Amino acid sequence: MPRSAPPPDHPTVAFSSGRTSLDGIAFAAPSDTVSAPDLRILHFNDVYHIDPSSAEPVGGIARFTTALNQYREAQRYRGHPDLLTFFSGDAFNPSLESAITKGEHMVPVLNSFGTDCACVGNHDLDFGVKQFEHLSAKCRFPWLLANVLDPALGEDVPLGHAKHTHMITASNGLKIGLIGLGEREWLGTINSLPPNLIYLSATATARRLAPLLRDQGADMIICITHMREPNDFKLARNTTGLVDLILGGHDHYYAHALVDGVHVLRSGADFKQLSYIEARRKPGHPNPTGWGSWDFDILRRDIYSSIRPDPAATRLAKRLTSKLHHKLRRPVGWTATPLDARFTTVRARESSAGNFVCDVMRLYHDAEAAIMASGTIRGDQVYPPGVLRLRDITLCFPFEDPVVLLRVPGAALRAALENGVSTYPAREGRFPQVSGIEFAFDPARPPGDRVTYARVAGQPLDPARKYVVATRGYMARGKDGYESLLVASGGGVVEELVDEEHGILISAMLRQYFMGLRTVGQWKNLSDHWIRIASAAVTSSEPVRLTPSPRPGEGDDVTAATTRKGAVEAEGPSPTQSLWKDWIVKRRGFGVRPPDGDEDVESDLDEINGDDRDGGDDVAAIDLELLLMRKFFHRWAAKVGVRAQTGDPLHGCDYSVDWTRVIAPVVEGRIKIVGA
Repeated sequence: MPRSAPPPDHPTVAFSSGRTSLDGIAFAAPSDTVSAPDLRILHFNDVYHIDPSSAEPVGGIARFTTALNQYREAQRYRGHPDLLTFFSGDAFNPSLESAITKGEHMVPVLNSFGTDCACVGNHDLDFGVKQFEHLSAKCRFPWLLANVLDPALGEDVPLGHAKHTHMITASNGLKIGLIGLGEREWLGTINSLPPNLIYLSATATARRLAPLLRDQGADMIICITHMREPNDFKLARNTTGLVDLILGGHDHYYAHALVDGVHVLRSGADFKQLSYIEARRKPGHPNPTGWGSWDFDILRRDIYSSIRPDPAATRLAKRLTSKLHHKLRRPVGWTATPLDARFTTVRARESSAGNFVCDVMRLYHDAEAAIMASGTIRGDQVYPPGVLRLRDITLCFPFEDPVVLLRVPGAALRAALENGVSTYPAREGRFPQVSGIEFAFDPARPPGDRVTYARVAGQPLDPARKYVVATRGYMARGKDGYESLLVASGGGVVEELVDEEHGILISAMLRQYFMGLRTVGQWKNLSDHWIRIASAAVTSSEPVRLTPSPRPGEGDDVTAATTRKGAVEAEGPSPTQSLWKDWIVKRRGFGVRPPDGDEDVESDLDEINGDDRDGGDDVAAIDLELLLMRKFFHRWAAKVGVRAQTGDPLHGCDYSVDWTRVIAPVVEGRIKIVGA
């Protein structure tokens, strides 16, 4: 009888050796003719958010744990070797939780998985090497990084007291030699590193260590890496005959390749995927303990919402996040257009989210321009029209370095743009998002000579002139290749007007901006500066108005006049406007005035984003209602007579509402790609 199609949470085959049936591996109990594997391995990499996301595959540690335990404990694996679990780096940052815990919340998570070994990732060092050492000491498994050495720790000692290699013995006595490797490029992305680090070629390191592990009795050699896929491919080509398997990280997508006989695998990101690997000895191989003696069968498992959450992991996640959830659900603002924060967008072209944030950075400091490495944007999703919560902002912008203000020579600013597009089409975090700048680049030209033109404030960029530029402190330290922005205090030549000590975090800046946007002309205690910023910010090519759709027989006088200073309320709200406004006021406290006095903006922020102002609404219920509104925005709009569609880019149309001023950033040609 034909078997029905598997549910979506079942695995798919990433690679088959042909030694066993695909059904036998993926879905059904193995037949009598299929031998048990000699080794069983589970791999994952780059995990940040312990809660599930809203889009499939949802991920989250609770469902991830269920899937992992199925490979560890299911009846069909009785009598097979115990599962070995390897992790390829990036867990301690960036995430909303890590901004609070400095990565400590991930230690019990990784330990609960029974992780056997990990490679150090660049974000595992975001809070400093000392914090990494503190966290790694609490892990019940070793961290490896063989090719980055810190001479201050002693001769041939890896950064953060990581290990070069690790030998692990499987439950059936087979030995696996593990080598941890990182790439040179990500050293430039770390905020704070010890001086005089020694970087060794990943290939040369693997070629030196693999024979030593063989001599110690290793039956299989695995490189656990945190490198981009091209560097893993290079490693594979240069270690043929030495390394059996490369388990990679750093890229946030799932991929498998067989490169010169070496399997190269990366297993997605953010608990949304994992890989399950079965390894079998090749029968009759002339060297059963040497290279090429293994057959691999590799399964991809996507973590869908149909997977039942593990109860223990659910309790762990709740314990780790419960204190944050209440405040994180509070709204900070609204958007009328989608905010595209996907990695595939912000790291490859101009984005609406990047435009909006850079505009706020530039206007906050009254700068001529702003430039931000797109790796700053960590949301990896499209935020649809509707409410933006504190959680959205803090998850999307979790980094702790503040916005700084620089006086930058035009030649250095052009060099920064060249650096930003130097690795295109690779989706690197250095790709720039800008404000006050327009430029074009030709990816067919060599790196360093790709920018074909650049303008600042509508005028050609003058190499000899100095410009006032807002950017991240991270970039002002020359990170991600932005050496041309390196400030004088760090050994560069760029003048600091506002340094990191006196700067403000992007997440805090956005919260304050939304507060100003929402309360312009309402709160007498609001900073005059933020009134000016909220009034002057233009995040759309057209002024934005959301007004009721004209009814049959009504004229155009329904639409209120609008200026570039913001939307103006229609005279005399219609019944539908009142209906919409009543719902908003009831649900989220819009229009509630703070007590009189001299409270500053931060106090207002804490008050609005803290306890419920209306005293009676259940936060979880409100949150669900808001999520439903996001999903069915067009129905809400039709019900109250607003002309709008989900994802509407506002092509010359005017949409506004009378209860607040919304943002409406669009893509407007700031960055052009020649030949695109």
